[in-house]
Amino acid sequence: MSIVEVKQNAEQKMQQSVDSFKNSLTKIRTGRANPGLLDTVHVDYYGSMVPISQVANVSLLDARTISVSPWEKGMGAKIEKAIRDSDLGLNPAAQGDLIRVPMPAMTEERRKELTKVVRAEGEHAKVAVRNLRRDANEGVKKLLKEKLVSEDDERRAQDEIQKFTDRFIAEVDKLVAGKEQDIMAV
Repeated sequence: MSIVEVKQNAEQKMQQSVDSFKNSLTKIRTGRANPGLLDTVHVDYYGSMVPISQVANVSLLDARTISVSPWEKGMGAKIEKAIRDSDLGLNPAAQGDLIRVPMPAMTEERRKELTKVVRAEGEHAKVAVRNLRRDANEGVKKLLKEKLVSEDDERRAQDEIQKFTDRFIAEVDKLVAGKEQDIMAV
């Protein structure tokens, strides 16, 4: 393994960590409606559990309402039940073929609680990035021990790995700040 491979591998894994963090942020509810909120809800479709997005069209009616339009008439009640039974605390209302999912207003206490959750998730993402930095630096040191690279190359590689780390940690911080702002917006 060369220094280039170690750096590419580290950068790729750091990007995956940040992407995973972004994905986990979509599951945290803000005051606004977000179609991605229902991605984790699964519904029984002819004996197998599938995401709602595979049996219905999920879209926004307005800033506080998600609409779910089942592709099959018989799925409406099942989708409504799946949303109600999910741990999202949502109360869907059927209107003919359309299911409206209004987003309840959040209390100040709940908002503060969610910001703590977001910060904790952000910290986990940063720890993951730092662990990847450590692994990459160890890989570079191993190459140095095996005399495959010079000390100068090792130092340069560690500096570049640190730059990747700083960039991804800054991205996580930016995502946390943005999500906190979304949550605290009334």
